Amino acid sequence: MKRIATLLCAVALLSGTSTLVQAEDAAKKCNAKADIVDTAVEAGQFKTLAAALTEAGLVEALKGDGPFTVFAPTDEAFAKLPDGTVENLLKPENRDQLVAILKYHVVSGKVTAAKVVKLHEAKTLNGQSVKISAGDNVMINNAKVVKADIMTSNGVIHVIDTVLLP
Repeated sequence: MKRIATLLCAVALLSGTSTLVQAEDAAKKCNAKADIVDTAVEAGQFKTLAAALTEAGLVEALKGDGPFTVFAPTDEAFAKLPDGTVENLLKPENRDQLVAILKYHVVSGKVTAAKVVKLHEAKTLNGQSVKISAGDNVMINNAKVVKADIMTSNGVIHVIDTVLLP
């Protein structure tokens, strides 16, 4: 997908754009970062998170302007949950619980790693706060940040190894 977009951008740039402004606009689009959702999907290690966001109806919100900070659990993090937990949460009758859990992974604003390590807690979009501790590892509640500062067009993603439960 990324190769196709790059190829299309190259074609647009080389197709004799009539003005410098049009060429600059095309170049900006080529270099534009993807939003949080597209970045996570492209990474390939957040399939469960993507499915949960879709089921919860939160995809469009996280594709919005933001900025947002997302503590994104990997597929392996979801696999640590007790058997049947994810399947149960994805049922329509458990949508409110799923939304609450997913919003517990999102903070309003762009909070980079440099800012995160200076905090002791952060209020999430579900209204509750997560605890933050920085030592040898940065911890969000009981989840370890395994990769920080994945910049997107509408915020930042920090990859975590455990699903946060409110």
